[in-house]
Amino acid sequence: MTIPATIRAGDTVAWRDDATTDSLGNAVTSAAWSLSFFLRSATAGATGGLTVASTSYGSGWETTISATSSATLAAGAWYWQARATNGANAITTGTGSLTILAALNYSGTPAAFDGRSQVRKDLDAVQAAIRSLISGGAVKRYTIGSRQLERFSLAELIELENRLKADVAKEEAAERIANGLGDPRNLFVRFG
Repeated sequence: MTIPATIRAGDTVAWRDDATTDSLGNAVTSAAWSLSFFLRSATAGATGGLTVASTSYGSGWETTISATSSATLAAGAWYWQARATNGANAITTGTGSLTILAALNYSGTPAAFDGRSQVRKDLDAVQAAIRSLISGGAVKRYTIGSRQLERFSLAELIELENRLKADVAKEEAAERIANGLGDPRNLFVRFG
């Protein structure tokens, strides 16, 4: 299935899928089968799902999610199932996951937007905790009555920061590759 891995809410999205076969090797084509995509959100309280019917394209199908329909999709992780039907017969032709990205377009006064990934947010929080600990603004352990709180040590925070920096570097490299800017880890040498 060629459904995109990421969709920006509010965009029109289209893709095409070829004819396939069922578990017995019989042809599943648009001449006899209808294809629908079912999208479901992993986020509690978000728009629960979206059903999109595909249209015939050659022996396969073309699927389009309208801008109006994609605008209803909450940002986050989503899961999809492609289901072909022919009368009483139904088969799943594909399943997977995708990411819905928040729309940045607006009308009127724009609301605040934090486009950082969760890893970047975590790294920023760890770095703020390190700064607080170094400047004496954080206490490692304290007790109030029967309740205790113990915070990370500086060594633990630095170790976590290093892991998060590596994860952020991987994300940034993947983003550069996706934007056609190449892999920053490649090193090219030219001999004259």
